Amino acid sequence: MNKRSFLSTALAVQVLALVPGLVRAQAPAGLAPGPVRITSTLPAGSGPDTVARAMGEQLQARWGRAVVVDPRPGGAGVVAINAMKGQPPTGNDLLVADVGNLSINPLIFRKLAYDPEKDLVPVALLYKTAFFVAVSADGPYKTMKDLIAAMGNKARPLSYGSNAVGGPIHLGSARLEGALGVEMLHVPYKETGQLYAAVSTGEVDWAYGSIATAGPLVKGGKLRFLAVADSTRSPAMPDVPTLAEAGGPGGIDALSWVALMAPRGTSPATVDAINQDVNAALRQPAMAERYAAFGFAASPGPAAQVGDLMRADRARYAEVLRRVKVSVD
Repeated sequence: MNKRSFLSTALAVQVLALVPGLVRAQAPAGLAPGPVRITSTLPAGSGPDTVARAMGEQLQARWGRAVVVDPRPGGAGVVAINAMKGQPPTGNDLLVADVGNLSINPLIFRKLAYDPEKDLVPVALLYKTAFFVAVSADGPYKTMKDLIAAMGNKARPLSYGSNAVGGPIHLGSARLEGALGVEMLHVPYKETGQLYAAVSTGEVDWAYGSIATAGPLVKGGKLRFLAVADSTRSPAMPDVPTLAEAGGPGGIDALSWVALMAPRGTSPATVDAINQDVNAALRQPAMAERYAAFGFAASPGPAAQVGDLMRADRARYAEVLRRVKVSVD
């Protein structure tokens, strides 16, 4: 090797070492030639879309091939899932879906165009996120105890909002309602932007919201977080108490999660290889930075944990739906 070749090779190795995951640049076993497409049930520009694109960048660097994120929101996830579920099970077509698509839809849709258990294969958990109790910053509720006291006023039932009938926010709120033994008015909105604007103006009394969705209005002084519906405080907002700490019921959490899925028939070897690369990406500082901005919690682990979450949350929401009657044609 001449001096010029040696220096070029040494420089290339140094550059690769600076980019996490690029040294291997090897696609998982089973992937067909060509790009990888990640279809998403979640809208472009949302927090989940942002981290899905960040994950796509990490996988593209690791695999040495294009990884494209294709948001197709609509139809409670049906649009995206139908576009992906029949694709060849090589690992070149993946899906980003949330708890609503995977655990709740089978409970509330009389005719659902897909079966999450039969049409899809869990690959990796991308993140979990907890919901906070959000109220207007200028409203009368300064603490969770204030809000709970008002919930018990039968002369003026309180209202809570959600971004979808039968969605995680709606059913999580109904779960809190049941735990407190009160009745409130549910007001659904079409978009999260409309929902939190309505909370900020007092059009509805409160709503569950995440740091990704409602956090910007908290920072802007329009909303206040009274409590987080989780067993522990959020590292992103450690000053906000848990529901139990704030005087609410214990053991009542409200969480959402997003997972990476593949079409039925994708081989266990391919699933395992993608799972390992996703988990490696989740441990990268660049991903940790993206996650921290939205209050998302990474939970690297085997693909089986997604299936466990799907089944556990289906049972949890089935219990809520026995009291809150929701069905969609």
